[in-house]
Amino acid sequence: MELQNQFTHIAQLIAQAKERAYQAVNKELVTLYWHIGEYVSQQVQAKAWGKSVVQQLANFIQTTEPNTKGFSAQNIWRMKQFYETYQGNEKLAPVVRELSWTHHRLILPCKTKEEKEFYLLFSVKERWSKRELERQINSSYYERVMLGNAKLSTVTRELPQEITNTFKDTYVLELLHLPEQHHEKDLRKAIAQNITKFLLEFGRDFAFMGEEYPLQVGNQDFAIDLLFYNRSLNCMVAIELKIENFKPAHLGQLNFYLEALDRDIRQPHENPSIGILLCKGKDDTVVEYALSRTLSPTLVADYQTKLPNKALLQAKWEEIINLLSPDENE
Repeated sequence: MELQNQFTHIAQLIAQAKERAYQAVNKELVTLYWHIGEYVSQQVQAKAWGKSVVQQLANFIQTTEPNTKGFSAQNIWRMKQFYETYQGNEKLAPVVRELSWTHHRLILPCKTKEEKEFYLLFSVKERWSKRELERQINSSYYERVMLGNAKLSTVTRELPQEITNTFKDTYVLELLHLPEQHHEKDLRKAIAQNITKFLLEFGRDFAFMGEEYPLQVGNQDFAIDLLFYNRSLNCMVAIELKIENFKPAHLGQLNFYLEALDRDIRQPHENPSIGILLCKGKDDTVVEYALSRTLSPTLVADYQTKLPNKALLQAKWEEIINLLSPDENE
């Protein structure tokens, strides 16, 4: 058994070395693409190069370096776009080398510079793989987080910590493969038994503390559907599940749980607990009225069991942007 442990240690060293080597190669490759994109951009701006010249360059590379892949005319234009997207941005330019070129190919088609920045920074922070990033883009992760940010006013006024970009207006749980008709117990069990998949949607700063987390108040026993701890927010996050549309009466139970957590479970160095009421659906106006006078840091979100309509979410977010932005023509 001792030899087995020693062999395992050596295997781990090999795997770690391979990962470091991959990361080093990736940084060099992305740096190369950056410099090529810069050169092509300069030539195009000088009106010395156009589509035909770039195609000639791709043919030249294919002839002189037949074993080198990734230098088609289309990819060379992507390198130009890559450079022009981030050049001059002191915040993002150093970060681009932390992601693979495959990641960048997924991010570059995003509509706005804000969306590109969001996926770039979140991919690094959350360590999303290529497949995970693709899933997040397809599930409108950006729009859902932005919509969540727009509805934080009743929560942030009660909290000492910054929670922007942490919660969503809608959670997409297609990875749990829930049937359209399900019970609250089914939803709770699916999350608890597939916590790694759920944290891809919820965020890797969250640590799972348990399902039906027990609380005792007075002589009565209670249970929180799901309890998490968020390392960056330094607080507990209680989730109550409802397979029906939001009702104002739902808030009373969750507010009670937050009070019990803060009185009996929270440590002195921790921030106040946050509650999320996760419902099958919600009327935003009803939610706004219900939360307007609550003193508890509580959010109301809905969940979907299938990937959302990205166009509808984009339109919803753009509508909010237009409402928040002053009309330049006035």
